[in-house]
Amino acid sequence: MTPTPTRKRLQLALDLLETDRAIQIAKETSEYIDVIEVGTPLIKSEGMAAVRAIKKAFPNHAIVADMKTMDTGAIEVEMAAKSGAEIVAIMGGADDSTIEDAVRSARKYGVAMMADLLSVCDPVTRAKELEELGIDCVCVHVGIDQQMKGVDALDILKNVVDAVNIEVAVAGGLDSETAAQAESIGATTIIVGGAITRSSDSASAAAKVRDAIDQGPASSEPAREQSTDERTLELLRQVSTPNISDAMHRKGAMSGMMSICPGLKIAGRAITVHTLPGDWANPIEVIDLACEGDVIVIDNGRADIAPWGGLATLSCMNRKVEGVVIDGAVRDVDEIREFNYPVFARAIVPNAGEPKGYGEINVEINCGGQIVRTGDYVVGDDSGVVVIPKERAYEIARRAKEVYKTELRIRSEIARGKSLSEVLELAKWEKR
Repeated sequence: MTPTPTRKRLQLALDLLETDRAIQIAKETSEYIDVIEVGTPLIKSEGMAAVRAIKKAFPNHAIVADMKTMDTGAIEVEMAAKSGAEIVAIMGGADDSTIEDAVRSARKYGVAMMADLLSVCDPVTRAKELEELGIDCVCVHVGIDQQMKGVDALDILKNVVDAVNIEVAVAGGLDSETAAQAESIGATTIIVGGAITRSSDSASAAAKVRDAIDQGPASSEPAREQSTDERTLELLRQVSTPNISDAMHRKGAMSGMMSICPGLKIAGRAITVHTLPGDWANPIEVIDLACEGDVIVIDNGRADIAPWGGLATLSCMNRKVEGVVIDGAVRDVDEIREFNYPVFARAIVPNAGEPKGYGEINVEINCGGQIVRTGDYVVGDDSGVVVIPKERAYEIARRAKEVYKTELRIRSEIARGKSLSEVLELAKWEKR
């Protein structure tokens, strides 16, 4: 690998399944990127043909074959080199004998070796060892599944940069802001994937990242650290309930829930109520216990008698409660719509029950066929209501945002004239 450049390299990670789509995105962004990475999913899907095709399409760009090799190092380096790759990525956690053989093969075929520190327990120590073994560049990498749980590559990067004299790349959910931070920390190659490949305008996204790397961080002032709850809710407000359902593998959606005021959205933490049919005592009392931003979730048991109406809604508004979800009925809909307040229910009826006081607050309930506990996250929009277990809420919110970004890219390709079937290449992937 060449000496550390004055201009930090931007590497585009094409972690896709189709060579044609990968080439199209690379064409759209080629003026902003220095290195094109044929990602592991693409290699697994299309084989070395993908490396050959991308090198042919971009003869003036350095090509990385992200082989993620763990064994047979020499053979896989030879495969990648003969297919046109100038840089071959091997797993930093591979056995030393595999690393050594891969390096010997790399020297034979004139390619550089990058070692991926993904899931290495002690990345600093291993980076030093890899340098001694002849690796040209180490990559500080936090995988997608780790990113979803909040692991940040930048937290590791500086220690690795300070520990070695070879080049250091960084990857793992980077965007324009974090790419600029990575450059300031000392990374020589900044690897960006989804922020570009999932954008509806990949050229603009790549230009934004390129500018950020060249100009550095916008401010030296550290941003206020958000809590996990704040970050989770911010992400959930950016995505739809279908996005969340997809991220949860089609789980979490309540059945039969409709928005009383279409066009309104809720995202907050649940405070739960179990009450007998039509008994509106506990549903009213819980309003005084709810905090600003909470979502009141009520299991009423039946949909022919309402435990909720206009006065309860007005009381919620005064307390700045985020919204209400009722496995049951609601009344006074004309008032609620005049208030423009988010209420989701199974039915609309005119009759109310009595305040008898049966039931419990802050207990596990079943609402719309889903288990809900106080503290779980609830999101509602015109497509319905989903509940997210609090233990996985940040992860699911991150995954839902990735679903959203993928759909943006697909939508942009449909807008250019392709059918959905063509974009997804259904004929190739469907089971027959």
